[in-house]
Amino acid sequence: MAETIRDAIRQFVRESPANRFPDGGAPYFDEPLVGVATAGDPLFSEYKRIIGPFHRMPGEILGGTASIVCWVLPITRATRESNRPETQWPSREWALTRHHGEIFNNALRRHVVAWLEARGHRAVAPQLAEGWRQLEDPAVGVASTWSERHAAYAAGLGTFSLNDALITPRGIAHRLGSVITDLLLSPTPRTAPDHRHNCLWYREGSCGACIGRCPAGALSRQGHDKGRCRDYVYGAVPDAMGERYGVANTGCGLCQTRVPCEGAVPRGSS
Repeated sequence: MAETIRDAIRQFVRESPANRFPDGGAPYFDEPLVGVATAGDPLFSEYKRIIGPFHRMPGEILGGTASIVCWVLPITRATRESNRPETQWPSREWALTRHHGEIFNNALRRHVVAWLEARGHRAVAPQLAEGWRQLEDPAVGVASTWSERHAAYAAGLGTFSLNDALITPRGIAHRLGSVITDLLLSPTPRTAPDHRHNCLWYREGSCGACIGRCPAGALSRQGHDKGRCRDYVYGAVPDAMGERYGVANTGCGLCQTRVPCEGAVPRGSS
């Protein structure tokens, strides 16, 4: 059944007109990666401590939840290449992918829910569920009541980086999504030795390329200043480029391009 769900997600990504640039038909995203976590995984309890007590467990969103289906939507190489030369603002292709690509991601969330419901299962997309919200916690900074990154980590789809993003087998340039369901599925194993293994900085003390890529100075060897990043991505960038690009959400993505982890897990020296 898990493979059937993966096929349904891949087909939707491949065939949906919503996964297409409006002026040429090229896709926003390549073939997705799909993983499964179990609702009983102790990690979800740990997230109450690691992220904050406000972070909801799967069963708090949907009673009787058994599994969490997670996916990675890799941003295409053409879009990544368009963003590599940029040093202050994102490229037009990146901004359109951030805006329209996330609209598509929501459509995919709804599609997976409908697909499961049509087969007699209860399902909900946490990020679209009643009660989902973003907030600013004094201990962790900008956060939300459901983290797609942490769900994807639980599903074995990657590990965290110096800039807090998830480095997956298809790299760090992507969008993430998830749906929880009462359908019991076999979980995808987590194979990384620790939760930061895919990042060269944490693995061997090398790299740190994303630090120099950040035009807002939100990255350092100490990690990610979420407040400074948020002010730039949701304030300065759309103020400067939103009207030119014709979108409200532009993203930035400079720290996710022209870095060794852009499109794969970097090998490093070990």
